[in-house]
Amino acid sequence: MGWLWAIIVGFVLGILAKLILPGKQHCPLWLTTILGMLGGIVGNAVARGLGIAATEGIDWGRHGLQLAAAVLFVFLGEMLYTSAKGRRERA
Repeated sequence: MGWLWAIIVGFVLGILAKLILPGKQHCPLWLTTILGMLGGIVGNAVARGLGIAATEGIDWGRHGLQLAAAVLFVFLGEMLYTSAKGRRERA
């Protein structure tokens, strides 16, 4: 069940990151989900390092860090994806 939850959270984080980034992104949905999952993992690690991983109530700090990391990963993943796709089309 842990993997299913990670996929669902990664999907939501990836979609939210795409909505936050300006312009149109060309990454496929599966890549957006993976990048969102990575953002969730990195955001959790940073929150744990800052000591805000588990607080009472809703962990807004942890969720904010997860979303920020997902935005960064989707942005970088989009750049790499379009660069690789452009190289493939020229060849």
